[in-house]
This record gives sequence, C-alpha cells and structure tokens, in this order.
Amino acid sequence: MATARTANPAPMIGLNKAANGQLRGQTKPAGQQSGLLATAQQSSVSQNRSSIPQNSGGIKFGDDWKKCLELPPKDTRLRTSDVTSTKGNEFEDYCLKRELLMGIFEMGWEKPSPIQEESIPIALSGRDILARAKNGTGKSGAYLIPLLERIDLKKDHIQALVMVPTRELALQMSQISIQLSKHLGGVKVMATTGGTNLRDDIMRLDEIVHVVIATPGRILDLIKKGVAKVDKTQMMVMDEADKLLSQDFVVLIEDIISFLPKGRQILLYSATFPISVQKFMSKHLKKPYEINLMEELTLKGITQYYAYVTERQKVHCLNTLFSRLQINQSIIFCNSTQRVELLAKKITQLGYSCFYIHAKMMQEYRNRVFHDFRNGLCRNLVCTDLFTRGIDIQAVNVVINFDFPKSAETYLHRIGRSGRFGHLGLAINLITSDDRYNLKTIEDQLITDIKPIPSSIDKSLYVAEFHSVDPDDDDDIGEAKNKELGTA
Repeated sequence: MATARTANPAPMIGLNKAANGQLRGQTKPAGQQSGLLATAQQSSVSQNRSSIPQNSGGIKFGDDWKKCLELPPKDTRLRTSDVTSTKGNEFEDYCLKRELLMGIFEMGWEKPSPIQEESIPIALSGRDILARAKNGTGKSGAYLIPLLERIDLKKDHIQALVMVPTRELALQMSQISIQLSKHLGGVKVMATTGGTNLRDDIMRLDEIVHVVIATPGRILDLIKKGVAKVDKTQMMVMDEADKLLSQDFVVLIEDIISFLPKGRQILLYSATFPISVQKFMSKHLKKPYEINLMEELTLKGITQYYAYVTERQKVHCLNTLFSRLQINQSIIFCNSTQRVELLAKKITQLGYSCFYIHAKMMQEYRNRVFHDFRNGLCRNLVCTDLFTRGIDIQAVNVVINFDFPKSAETYLHRIGRSGRFGHLGLAINLITSDDRYNLKTIEDQLITDIKPIPSSIDKSLYVAEFHSVDPDDDDDIGEAKNKELGTA
C-alpha cells in the first residue's frame, strides 16, 4: 500500500463550499464496520441522564451515597501505564466534598491518573504549579477538581479563571466543569470566546459567575470594559500553557495577570514547554511546584506508521486506508484551510461520511461540527492544527497526517488525539520525498519509532473490542494486563 500507484490518480478537485463543514457521503461497508462510535454515544447518553431521581429528596446523612449514582457503562478497554502507573490513591483520599466526588464518579473517572495524583493535593494547598504531562492523561481533571473544590458559593464574584488557546477547548472545558459540579448546588460556570456575541457575555456577567473559561482576547476585552471583574480572582489556570505563552498570546496573558490580585495562584499545564516558559515562571510564579511526567514524549498506546507516497497518490492511499482499517472515528490533518476543504470534498465523493473544521469558518458552524463529531454523528473529520490542542474525543482511534507537520511539537499534539487516557490508537503519516528528512528529525527529537506501514495492521493495536478486558475479571488481573500493555 505504501507504494501503490494508479494509472490516473484522481487529483483533488474544486469545491462548491458547504460552509457548515458537514459533508456527508454514503458510508461504505468495507473496513468501517465496527460498532458505530459506541464510546461517544454511551458518553452522550450518560451525560444526559439525571443522577438522582427528582423525588429522592437528595442524599441524607447515613445513606450509602454511591448507590444513588448513575454511572456510565464501565470502560473495558485495556489501558497503558501512562495512566495506570499510579501510587494507588483514590479520589476520596483528597478530602473532597461528597457532591464533587459524585460528579467525578458520574463522569466515569474511577481513580486518579498519575498527573492527577501529583497535582490535586498541591493545587488544593494553594501553591503555584508548573506541570508537564502527556496528552490525554487527565490534565483537565488535575486542575478542574481542585478548582471546583475551592469555590465558595457564599461569594458572588469570579473566583477562578481558566485560560485556553482555542474556542473548541473552552467549550469542552466548560462542559466538563458543569458535569463535575452538577451536585455542588449552584456553581456557575461560563465560557467566553472570540467570535461570539459580546452583548450576551456582558449580560451573563451581570449575573453571578464563579468560574470563567476563556480565550485570552475575549476575556481581556471584558476585563478592560469593567464587565469581568477579576480583582478578587484567587486562581488562574493556563491549559496548553506553551501555546498561551507563544507570541500569539503572551502579551495578552501578561495583561490579564496585571488585573489579578497579588496573592493569586497560577497553574500551568501542558505536554510541551518551550524556553519562554522559564522567563514567565520566574516573573509571575512564586516557588512553583514542578511536575514532570514526560520521561518519554509519545503515548505508549499509539502505534505509528508512515506510507511513502507521491503527492498525487495521497488520496488513493487514503481511500485504501479507509477500506482496510477498522475505524471508529478518525481525524485527518492538513497543513492549510484550503486543503482541508478540498480533501473533505474528495472523501465525500469517495463515499465516506466526512466533516471538516478550520479557523476561517464562522463560529456557529465550528461549534456545530465540533458538537456533532464529538457525539458520533460522523466518522471522519478533516482539520487544520486548530484541532490539535486538548480536544478529547474518546472514540477517535485513528489519526492520519495527510500532510506531514513541520515540527515535532505539532506532530506530538496531532497524534495525541488518539490513544486518549491510556487507550490504544493508530497514527499514520503520508510521507512524500520532501518530508523524509523532517520525518527523521521528528523521530530523533521525540525519541520515537515511526515504522513503514505493513500490508495489514493488527487490529489489536487500535480496535477496542480486540483489546478489551472482561468486566467480570478480578480487578488485580485487569490491572496486571494494563501494566503488561504499558511495558510491551
């Protein structure tokens, strides 16, 4: 397949734009016939269910409160040691409010991951944190759990600010925050991003808001207008901190911090940290607690291959991959917005359902595509690097770099969209002669092995039902299998 040729390779053709990014084709049966996005659908169903019957009167003292929880279906997929190599702590060990624990368990989070074990008690103590951990290992929970625990409902001002680089990530984090805090009795969470109606945000901030999750430009605008008052905000989190401290955002971040009180707590989380972080840390963080769980850079559960092709063979190769792989959901990356739309059109013409998303689309269409793809309404999503930061869609088991990225950092974030939370995934790179030196450079920088693609790929490397554990198995046996997988 890596050297496949066609007599008349089909070039990517022009596009009559479907501006909402949702292109649908007839779904081909070959190669894509796994249970359709079971993970995403189960998650969606569990999110919509009320946890406690309306007539239950709440939890009374002495009740077995765990019996009242409606937990999502147990995830029986094997997990790698990226998330199973823990100290054995439980969420109950951190003296969290019972109502917060209820939200945690109803999210399906059974035990803390390594980054959560390291981060939660330190964040609860009020100390600044600089944390580095792999994509998809639970960084969001590592800061949202202590953040929500420390919210005081008696105070009616903004108590915590979460900064993220993209609108999609802001929406995702606000959704998780709302789910985690649904039993806490009135924590008000607000997402505010560029590209949305400013008047709506102003009206929302006229009411009580405890937690604001925002992109830097929009929240700074609201702060300078005197609408978002952050002079009493005690905690600021920077998720994907390396991106927020890049030239695109660092001036805005510095400006935002100038409005915060002197005694604020700052938490930085990312998978990669450039040298610029050191300068920021020495200026704004007070004796930060440093966490580094990045002994190796790539996730253990992601198998990486490359297919050596010419530019004209790429679409043909992609069609072959679709017909041979068992894809639950896939994300396909291009290096430009124009190529995203052209490729999405071509994939649809080949007969596969496909959405696309990029930064130049109207925000309402971006929101719709993100929401629908996350809920499993389409198998394939073509996108730019807009979608590499923090986006967590558990059903994605295949990532394809249709265009190979220029930097190791971008490559790391792209392939991290599969293999979330210790699960297995596949990353396939279409490499032209122009990319071959870049491939070697990225392999060396990440100390990882990207192999030539074989004629057939073992399904146990990326398909859930081929590497699941029996939920009736003894927990110790399942744990042993997980550890085995992490060291394989």
